[in-house]
Amino acid sequence: MRRRPQLSDEVASHLRSAIMSGSFRSGEFIRLDETAAELGVSVTPVREALLTLRGEGMVESAPNRGYRVSRMSGSDIDDIFWLQGQLAVELALRATDHADAGDLEILVELNERLRVRVTAPNGSTASDGAPDVERIADAEWCFHREVNRIASSPKLAWFLDAAARALPYRLFARDRQWGVVAVRSHERLIAAMRVGDRGEVITQTLVQFDDAAARLLAHRTRVAGAAEAGE
Repeated sequence: MRRRPQLSDEVASHLRSAIMSGSFRSGEFIRLDETAAELGVSVTPVREALLTLRGEGMVESAPNRGYRVSRMSGSDIDDIFWLQGQLAVELALRATDHADAGDLEILVELNERLRVRVTAPNGSTASDGAPDVERIADAEWCFHREVNRIASSPKLAWFLDAAARALPYRLFARDRQWGVVAVRSHERLIAAMRVGDRGEVITQTLVQFDDAAARLLAHRTRVAGAAEAGE
């Protein structure tokens, strides 16, 4: 399981996901009091989170008005996924060079955990029948953490983890088809690592980033269309 983040980190993650998914539109102001009330926290972690997001270029400060969402174009999203894909490919190739039979079996077990949570209702859904997004996202994260561990490149893995913070993982984890694609891609990645097929390792590593980018852009288009229709 992942280390418990600080409260301001959790707020930043929530806001980052809302911005990336289009829930907050470009130019929209994020109100400290309203956000704090919505999340059930004080204003302080919200303010700290917004300072973090300003440093990432996701929000900008407006004198005497607070923080508003920076412009986020389709090209910006493509760039984010491209960067993560390049880092992930290098780590996966290094993992391929280092992996032994035991490492690959661990990856098989972790992918099976994800498969069960994605496809088996009793193992992957909350009591109300909705996908248990935290468990699904955690299983996906654990798989890629193990690939990065095998790669034995902690600094490169840190850069990938930092870049991946922009991903709205809850949005993806709610999408069962996204999970199906992830499990299938993991299976093919493990098979490619087992035989040292570096071309296929690259292909299967990029599959998930391309799929996620397409799903996110489609979601943002739907959100924007619904917002315009309601105006």
